[in-house]
Amino acid sequence: MAFITPDLTTAAIALTALTIVSLVALRGWRDWIQLKREELAAGHTQLAHDPTVPHAGSRIEIADLKERLRKLEAIAAGVDL
Repeated sequence: MAFITPDLTTAAIALTALTIVSLVALRGWRDWIQLKREELAAGHTQLAHDPTVPHAGSRIEIADLKERLRKLEAIAAGVDL
């Protein structure tokens, strides 16, 4: 019976430490998510009023067109992709 007590004490301390670390990590995660929400909310209002910032869809279309142009130039140059 004397050997069980140190093992139980060690297990209890380890479980308590794991619980504390998990709670701290969860708190940090929630705060980080809240920060990102606030950044998105602040950025969304700024982007909505700024006509010079292109829409995300148009940026994707431009990137797609650039990729197609690169492939066509490679084909025209005889480079094998």
